[in-house]
Amino acid sequence: MNLQTCFIEPLDVLFLRGNKLFGDPGSYGESLVPPWPSIAAGALRSRLLAEQRVDLSAFAQGRVKHPTLGTPNDPGSFAITNFQLALCHEDKRFEALYALPADLVVSDGQAGQPSVSRIRPVQVAVGLQSSCPLPLLPVIAEQQRGKPASGYWLRESGWRKYLAGVVPGHDDLIHARQLWTIDTRIGIGLDAQTRRAADGQLFSMQAIALLRRDTSGTSRFDVGFIASVSGADLPSDGILRFGGDGRAAAMHAITYAPVEPEFADLIKAGRCRLILTAPGLFPDGWRIPGCNDSGQFYLEGIRGRLVCATVPRSETVSGWDLARHQPKPAQRVAPTGSVYWLDELEGTPEALERLVHKGLWNEACDDDAQRRAEGFNRLAFAAY
Repeated sequence: MNLQTCFIEPLDVLFLRGNKLFGDPGSYGESLVPPWPSIAAGALRSRLLAEQRVDLSAFAQGRVKHPTLGTPNDPGSFAITNFQLALCHEDKRFEALYALPADLVVSDGQAGQPSVSRIRPVQVAVGLQSSCPLPLLPVIAEQQRGKPASGYWLRESGWRKYLAGVVPGHDDLIHARQLWTIDTRIGIGLDAQTRRAADGQLFSMQAIALLRRDTSGTSRFDVGFIASVSGADLPSDGILRFGGDGRAAAMHAITYAPVEPEFADLIKAGRCRLILTAPGLFPDGWRIPGCNDSGQFYLEGIRGRLVCATVPRSETVSGWDLARHQPKPAQRVAPTGSVYWLDELEGTPEALERLVHKGLWNEACDDDAQRRAEGFNRLAFAAY
């Protein structure tokens, strides 16, 4: 698969809108980090259209078909295959950051250092009733009860260990306060007819200011995003309209090889973990496509049995439909970082790699071609 990757570097604060009220009178707009991959898809597609001088209005109405973007209702070959928060170091080395998988729990350890524990699937004790439809329950064994710490991200070194089945250490974590600051903005509602400020209609919203490398030494890297695209040729550089209000961001083509597990070792072991690296839009709620009610899994030549899952509280995604000038339908998703354990794994290393590149899509969700192009349902495999 021919992939092209770019580093997206914001030049201004970002308004990364979630699915809550944002900008309406009396509302408080909370930014969403990590943002949905559809934000990157929209920014890059708009740039491709501008590069080729395509009439955006005609494209939005479906009157112009782009060779790789297709139309809004019938997307072409363009697809986001990877979208992650990332660092650009002083030596121009790029490092992806990953939302903490749901089977890792970070707590405050000794000497102020965070400690990482791993949730593992265990057999339900005889006589213990549970509403869980799977044979194993996700359990964390701790000597002392503690409160999980929040705000941590997994660095690339930790992601490499995690895929190999090793619990990351505190050096493999980075906290959100080292990546961005929050700038709260106050706005005034406008009267749509007079175009003047409306009385008593104030709202507030969060702006995300990603940290940049500076001479004071407080930050030794630039924070941005890595986006990989298949089925289209990206420009080598340029300016994007990124996030809410179309804030400016620079894009630069880079060479980047994502961290992957040893697929042959997973097949040999006969079991693995499946981790969502993007929100999952699944017809059966939390259950991954290709999995039936009895837990049997088959997709893209890979067979297995779903025995356990740890899926955080569902989220809701929406967005703006450029063609219809209205919000997209709200859909519930399994959050990024959800983890599924599979045993009785059968297939080939090549089939595992194909599934990673294609994403979790089957006939039941093939009618959502737009969301597929936007980078939803992406996954990674890890040792059990």
